[in-house]
Amino acid sequence: MKKITLIALSLPFLSACSPSMPEMPEMPEMPSMSKLIPDISLPTLFKSDINQGSVLDRFNVNQLKIGMSKTEVQNLIGSPSVIDPFHNSQWDYINHSTLYKKDDINYRLTLIFDKNILKNIDASKLSSLPPLTEKEQELENTRIAKEKIISDRTTKAKSQADAKKAVAQAKALKEKQAAQAKAKAKAIVDAKKAVAQAKALKEKQAAQAKAKAKEIADKKAADEAKALTEKRAADEEALKKKQAVEAAATREADLKEGYEMYEKAAGKAKSLKGPNTPWYRFW
Repeated sequence: MKKITLIALSLPFLSACSPSMPEMPEMPEMPSMSKLIPDISLPTLFKSDINQGSVLDRFNVNQLKIGMSKTEVQNLIGSPSVIDPFHNSQWDYINHSTLYKKDDINYRLTLIFDKNILKNIDASKLSSLPPLTEKEQELENTRIAKEKIISDRTTKAKSQADAKKAVAQAKALKEKQAAQAKAKAKAIVDAKKAVAQAKALKEKQAAQAKAKAKEIADKKAADEAKALTEKRAADEEALKKKQAVEAAATREADLKEGYEMYEKAAGKAKSLKGPNTPWYRFW
């Protein structure tokens, strides 16, 4: 080691004295200091993972669907970490976990319910949620494929049902239109019949009114004729009574006059015959 150091130090002097410096032999490679100095770093203390809040699994979270009930959600991902007693329609799954030699986990899943039905899923803050494993990805792909098949079947069945419904609606509409046309025709016939009945009733009422008027006129004429007849009869009766009274008065006057003439003649005869001569003896 000392010889090598001496040679290294003498090289500048030799180069100054000699115009050409002989080539140096290759030096052996010096060992690195890291190999010469032993590792004296202190050991790192182990820290356990600290999980705080809801522990979610992306595989189960991906199975959340709009329209699930609260019970179905709980059975799938568990109970929420926070439920606002004043807004129990919102469930929050919050996790703040500190992991040993791994990135910390901070995520939040918010679910909104309408009464008992899931209406909205806010998964925008799940970026730190661990990704799917290969097995879970296979299961996820299988589930998606099955759901697609079911969705296609459902869509096809719905399309067929919609087609049948459309046919039934078209048939019902046609029947309704036919019924409406029939009802309209019947209404027209009924209207014409009602007009004819109204006309006939009007004519009947007019005839009845005319007959009634004629009856009233006839009765009035009969009453007038009867009154005239009764008046004539009364006039004749009055005339007869008057004539009878006048005849009686005339007879009475004649009788009175005759009696007076008789009395007068009797008196005269009596005066001529004397007092003892009967009144009926004129001679």
